[in-house]
Amino acid sequence: MARVPYLTREDFPAEKQAIYDQIARHRGSVERPFQALLNSPELGGRVASVGEYLRFNSILPNDVREITTLAVAQELGSQYEWERHLPLARSAGVREEVIDAIRDGTPLRRLMPKEAVFVQIAQELLREKKVRAATYSAVEHLLERQGVVELVVTVAYYALLAYVMHALEIEAEV
Repeated sequence: MARVPYLTREDFPAEKQAIYDQIARHRGSVERPFQALLNSPELGGRVASVGEYLRFNSILPNDVREITTLAVAQELGSQYEWERHLPLARSAGVREEVIDAIRDGTPLRRLMPKEAVFVQIAQELLREKKVRAATYSAVEHLLERQGVVELVVTVAYYALLAYVMHALEIEAEV
């Protein structure tokens, strides 16, 4: 059981329901991580806004975002994010070999460099708390400056969600 209640629209006073409505409008529903985050309505809305930008407006190609998201989910043991993003990765054209390598922790050298580097940047940032110069240069070559910034924030955003779900003991929807 989660450590905080999962809030519904009816749990909010009228002046705060717009926050809930905005999340539902962009995502189609308000899933449990956001139902829990909305125990701090303004913060929950802002976290959701970052995610909405990254998922729907970022310059990152969908496959890059999903490779990175799966890498974060695997690194941080976020089964919830893994399960939510696996179908998105497949529909974005992420190869099964990439998905298997992320899930199984196999050496990245078996992947194409333009795939492996996105797994690598997530792993370096989460494991070492920094990004090596060679990794940064490779990502910048592929995505340019804005893309690097958006990729780093993608890693941080999904790490944020993983930590929130772990700390608040958020269960998957049934």
